[in-house]
Amino acid sequence: MLPLLLFAAVFFLAYSNGANDNFKGVATLFGSKVLSYKKALFWASLTTFLGSICSVFFAESLVESFSGKGIVPLDVATSTSFVLAIAVGAGGTVMLASVFGFPISTTHSLIGALLGAGYMEVGDDVNVSIVANKFLGPLLLSPFLAIILGVILYKLLRYLRKRAGLSKKKVRSKTIVNKKGVGKKKKLKEYKGTIVGIRSQRLLNVGHVFSAGAVCFARALNDTPKFVALFIAAQTINIKLSMLVVGVGILFGGLLHSKKVAETMSNDITKLNHGQGLSANLVTAFLVIIASKIGVPVSTTHVSVGSLIGIGIVNKKMNLKIVKDILLSWLRTLPFAAVVSSVAYLLFRDI
Repeated sequence: MLPLLLFAAVFFLAYSNGANDNFKGVATLFGSKVLSYKKALFWASLTTFLGSICSVFFAESLVESFSGKGIVPLDVATSTSFVLAIAVGAGGTVMLASVFGFPISTTHSLIGALLGAGYMEVGDDVNVSIVANKFLGPLLLSPFLAIILGVILYKLLRYLRKRAGLSKKKVRSKTIVNKKGVGKKKKLKEYKGTIVGIRSQRLLNVGHVFSAGAVCFARALNDTPKFVALFIAAQTINIKLSMLVVGVGILFGGLLHSKKVAETMSNDITKLNHGQGLSANLVTAFLVIIASKIGVPVSTTHVSVGSLIGIGIVNKKMNLKIVKDILLSWLRTLPFAAVVSSVAYLLFRDI
């Protein structure tokens, strides 16, 4: 009974993660009107699934970090009821945020759920210092680093564009549909000139699309091992099959439930043009891939939102209200997940 429930709960967690995170990588493509929502979603789904599959080769250390070992006694960390409570607590928190369109951190949710279930079982014996040293430092630092790099990279690329003599002009109209479903014609800017004989706008679009794919790939590379750790801790299925199950869950979550978070990430934080979207993606992909390689559990959400805030600072089009709401949702994530996992542990402990 419990192993089956655990399988379903981890799949639900992966599905919830896909709903909240899959579109974040391609949000700049949709926000700057390079791709339509459907095309951006397809690209996000493909590159995310590839990242999930490749994570088995590149991110083994993250599996160990999220197994719970060292944070709670080994017999607790490997018990199915404990792992099940973590999956339910984190998955429920992320799905609720997805329904309301808030891009939150699945990593925060997992940490909160781990602490909540851990305190219900061992009380003050939970090793909070390990949590602080392993997780909180990178999670707090990464968005600020993303903001700084976002500002620097965008200013650098803008400087290089001007030095190359590439200017912008309004050349095409496109119907932009707002949240109420009303379409409005809008003139979009494109870059004039050529680079190595290729039209600059076409070259920028190709680079932008591939940078978005790199973000999705990196995000799956960093997130998939965190969920696989739950399967491995409870000794349910082997690591390769776990990666596949988690990858499929993330894939379907993104395909079926990412619309509201897509709108928030693409249009609400700041207005984007092509160069700004490319800058934000390059920063996010770089930081998350490096973190995955060295086994640092960062939040792609924090990094992605941080890079967008950096762009918003430069272009002075940042929506402060939306940013405030997102930051508040981040603060609520960990305690909310802790409460949900605590209740779940009480329900499953004696099954």
